[in-house]
Amino acid sequence: MSPDDLSAIHGAHDGHEEDELYDGAGEDAYEGAADDPYGDEAGTRPKRSAGSGAVERTFAALPPAHGRGFAQTWWGLAWLKALEDTALDNQQLKKGRKQAREGAVGAVSVRPGRITAVVRGRDRTPYRSDVLLRELTPGEWDRFLDMVADRAGHIAALLDRDMPPHLVEDAAAAGVELLPGIGDLEPECGCEAWDHCPHTAALCYQLARLLDQDPFVLLLLRGRGERELLDDLQARSAVRAAAHAPQRASSAPAPRTVPAREVFAEALAVAPLPAPPPPVAEPGRPPRLRGEEAPADPPAGGVPVPDAEALEFLAADAAVRARHLLTQACAPGHADTPVPVELTGWQDAVRLAASAPGPRVMARLAAGCGRDGADLDRAVRAWEYGGRDALAVLDERWTPDAEALARAGAQLARAWEDEAGRPRLRAEGNRWTAHDGRAQLRYGRDGRWWPYREEGGQWYPAGPAATDPATALAGALRGD
Repeated sequence: MSPDDLSAIHGAHDGHEEDELYDGAGEDAYEGAADDPYGDEAGTRPKRSAGSGAVERTFAALPPAHGRGFAQTWWGLAWLKALEDTALDNQQLKKGRKQAREGAVGAVSVRPGRITAVVRGRDRTPYRSDVLLRELTPGEWDRFLDMVADRAGHIAALLDRDMPPHLVEDAAAAGVELLPGIGDLEPECGCEAWDHCPHTAALCYQLARLLDQDPFVLLLLRGRGERELLDDLQARSAVRAAAHAPQRASSAPAPRTVPAREVFAEALAVAPLPAPPPPVAEPGRPPRLRGEEAPADPPAGGVPVPDAEALEFLAADAAVRARHLLTQACAPGHADTPVPVELTGWQDAVRLAASAPGPRVMARLAAGCGRDGADLDRAVRAWEYGGRDALAVLDERWTPDAEALARAGAQLARAWEDEAGRPRLRAEGNRWTAHDGRAQLRYGRDGRWWPYREEGGQWYPAGPAATDPATALAGALRGD
C-alpha cells in the first residue's frame, strides 16, 4: 500500500475524532456521571485527555447483553481471558457478568492507560470503576509502527476494523505485546475492593463488546488514538516510498575510488572466507504439478513443447522459496535451527495452490494429487490458517483423552454462563458439532481447537486455531 493510498483511505476517516475534539480534563468529564450513568448519546464522543494530548473516547452505555457472549472476536475473547486469569475470585467475575448483562455499566471512557465508567451495584449504588493497562513506551510504539508500515496488509486490516492473529504475532516478534496477559488489568473501584470486584469485572466485560466493534479502542488504551496512529503510519510509509524511489543520475554520489596499493595492504588483515558448504548429494524432489500436459500432441520432430504457464509459475515459486531460504540462512542463530520436515506431495500441492495460480495450473495441481477442486479449495483455506498443522486437522479423525475433553467442556461452560444461550455441541472423537449444524470444532493433536463452518453441505475451516475452545467456537459462529 503506497502513501497515497493510505492518505486517500485516511482522508475518509477525517472527522472521526478530530472534528469533534474539544479541550477538557478527562477526570472532569465524570464529575456528574454518577447522576446519569445511562446517558442516551449515540456512538462515541472524542475529546482530549488531560495531560497526555491523546484522544479520549466516550462510548454510550450499551444495551443489556441477554443471551449472547460478551465477545465474538478472538481479540475480544483474549481480553476476557486476561481478566479471568487475573481475578482471584471467580464469584466476583460471575457477579460482574450478571451486572453487565443487566445494563449496570454506564458510559465508558477510554483513554491511554485507563478505562472508566460508573457501575451500579445490585442495590443501585453507583461506583466509579477504573481498569488500568500499561501504555506502550515510545520505543515499543516505534517498533510496532515500523512493523505495520512494512506490511500493507496490516494497515488494511486495521482500517477494516480487524486485528488478524498474524498482526499480533508480528508485534510480539518485535517485542510489543498488544493484548493484555495475566495480571495486566489493574482494578480501581470506589467500593475499595483490592482485587477485581463485580464493578470492575462488569466494566471489563462491557469493554470486550467495544473491542469487538473497533480494535482501535485497544490501541488507544495502549497510548495512541486512531488519528495520531494513522498520521504516523502515513509518514512512515512516505519515508519508505522515498527511500525505494529511483534517484536521478545527477544526484547520485560519485563512486569512491581506492588506490590499488591500499587494497593489497588491507587484504592481509581481512579474515579468510568461510569454508564452502558441502555439495548437495542429489537434487530435491520437484513440486507436485502433474495432470494434463500441454500441448497434448508434440510438434513435428517429436520434441514436446513445455507448458509455458506452468513453467512460469514454478520458476516464480522457486525464486520466492530461494529468497526465503537465503533470508533464513543469514538470520542469527540459523545454525542452531532444526531442519524443517520435508513436505509430503499433498502438502506441497496445497502450498502451491495457496499462492493463487491460474485456473489451468490449479486444475493440474488437483489432478496431480488425485483430489477434486472442492477438496483442494478446502485444503488451501486450511493451509492459509495454519499450514501443515491445519491441513492435518482437515483430514484426521481420532479420539482425544477424557481429561482434554472434560477440560474443554469446562472452558465452554465458563464462557457462556447463560445456559439458554450456550451452543449445544455433539462430540464425535476430535470433532464437536453444534446441534444446529452451523459450526464445528476440531481438536488437533497439538492441543489446539480449530473452528469450522458449514458451507454448501461441506465443512470449511473458519479461522486460526486457539487453545481455548470457546475462542475457536466464537470464530466459527462469527459469520452467522
